[in-house]
Amino acid sequence: MSRVCQICGKGPMFGSSISHAHNVTKRVQYPNLQTVRVKKEGERVKMRVCTSCIQAGKTIQV
Repeated sequence: MSRVCQICGKGPMFGSSISHAHNVTKRVQYPNLQTVRVKKEGERVKMRVCTSCIQAGKTIQV
């Protein structure tokens, strides 16, 4: 199961962790995904949705 929001498509962001001594290591920031049951075309479907879409109410319009 991928770590991508099924509504807005938000996925992992890549960057670098930089310590005080300026040691640079790769890091990944994942979106906060939650499993939500949504009515889609008359039936209930489970979707993985980010919390910003849940808060904005985008799950109601699906």
